[in-house]
Amino acid sequence: MAEAFYVTTAIDYANAAPHIGHAYEKVAADAVARYERLRGRDVFFLTGLDEHGLKIERAAGAQGVEPQSFVDALAPQFEAAWRELGVAYDGFLRTSAPRHVAAVQYAFERLLANGDIQLATYEGLYCVGCEEFKNERDLVEGLCPQHGTVPQSYREDNYVLAVSRYRERIRAHIEQHPAFIAPLSRRHEILNLLETFPDVSISRQNLKWGIPVPGDDKQVIYVWLDALLNYLTGIGWPDDMARFERYWPADLQLIGKDITKFHCIIWPAILMALDLPLPRTIYGHGWLNVGDQKMSKSLGNVIEPAAFAREYGADALRYYMLREITFGRDGSYTFEAFKFRVNADLANNLGNALNRTLGILGKHFAGEVPADQPLVTVELSRRVAVTVAEVEDLMGGAEPYRIQETLQATWGLIDAINKYIDQQAPWALAKAGEMNALGGVLYGVLEALRVVAILVSPFIPHLASRIWEQLGVALPLDAQRWADLTWGGLKTGTQTHPGGPIYPRIEDALAGTTGGKKKSRAGVD
Repeated sequence: MAEAFYVTTAIDYANAAPHIGHAYEKVAADAVARYERLRGRDVFFLTGLDEHGLKIERAAGAQGVEPQSFVDALAPQFEAAWRELGVAYDGFLRTSAPRHVAAVQYAFERLLANGDIQLATYEGLYCVGCEEFKNERDLVEGLCPQHGTVPQSYREDNYVLAVSRYRERIRAHIEQHPAFIAPLSRRHEILNLLETFPDVSISRQNLKWGIPVPGDDKQVIYVWLDALLNYLTGIGWPDDMARFERYWPADLQLIGKDITKFHCIIWPAILMALDLPLPRTIYGHGWLNVGDQKMSKSLGNVIEPAAFAREYGADALRYYMLREITFGRDGSYTFEAFKFRVNADLANNLGNALNRTLGILGKHFAGEVPADQPLVTVELSRRVAVTVAEVEDLMGGAEPYRIQETLQATWGLIDAINKYIDQQAPWALAKAGEMNALGGVLYGVLEALRVVAILVSPFIPHLASRIWEQLGVALPLDAQRWADLTWGGLKTGTQTHPGGPIYPRIEDALAGTTGGKKKSRAGVD
């Protein structure tokens, strides 16, 4: 049986339609999942929606509908957006699902029976936008730094999770498992926060839209127990333990940097209290901003990912986000940068290498792949082998998931392919009648592009499939595994199927409200 690999994203808060910031995390997780499938692992990729809480209750009320109807209308929008972007998840967990509700109540009862949850008076400053309590030191001139609002004073009797019981065990785990928190800067932050991290309220009295506390009709279970448990219930806990034990503990949990502290302190405390192993890596990625501003409806800079993908192509957006942003740090979107990156890398470097080679092949070999000439292709085959090894280290080595560097390395190979074409000058070989050498050059380029198609398939799956179709390889691309990256996989006599450029250049006339000159569907006013 193949080795299991379990990757999760944070579940998005279902109070508004998905935006490009949500998409960044889902696309990154999808790229990792596809890479691990390429490595031959049995992958389970979970995402979903956090559907309870005050913001949702208020948003539903503003529309004059019940919260359940409100989230039922939003959920298909998220699922459709991820389909549009090629996000191939295996599970989509909604926290209003009856199975999840029952599991959360079961967990609550276990924690209460063990003394890890106790009823106590809880007070503090609460930010509705963040769904969290704030310390005075977290505020900027008395305001939440993220939402610019004054936190509400809050005091009521709640059920409180005794995080302090597990503080030293959490610290020991972090110190003994260097890969548990990534990147490294997040690890230092969590160790500092752990010193004074308080016990946390996990219920609310004056909130109707939530999972009822068992045996207490005045309280509902709060997000930091409800939502975090989705990572367990999404793979069967506690009913389908065979499935759960197949995939847990999670290999990688991708989350935004703003919720790292909850995932690296509260989440381990819950798992320890339930006597379950901790995930192997929790990765706090940065934010995707628009220009130098955080996305905001009030600023009018929210980008709707499905519409953007329909206008410019899903893989163009995927490639830009994964290639332009150093994974783990904040990144910025502008239409100008997007246009430059996809034109240079997808339309020019990658597209031209394939298009011009297939053109020459069709003219002189009727589109059939000639035989390899090892003396002609030796340098190119060596470069391919070096790149494959480099990608393997960048994605799965001691410091894994270096997605941007992986794409840089792969485009370094594509640059080498184009340089090889220019140096070998196949048009000159054809004119001189040196057909044996010409065949060798064309084989080398096409075989290198076959490897490229496999290497880029986790990141730009649609464009990789178009390359694959034009190369005419019999076995489907999604059936390829890491061993298929060995030189010589393209068989002599294979009939290619040229289909024109795999990605057309973006011109100013097509640009949308995302920064170009002509309005389009890509932006949301």
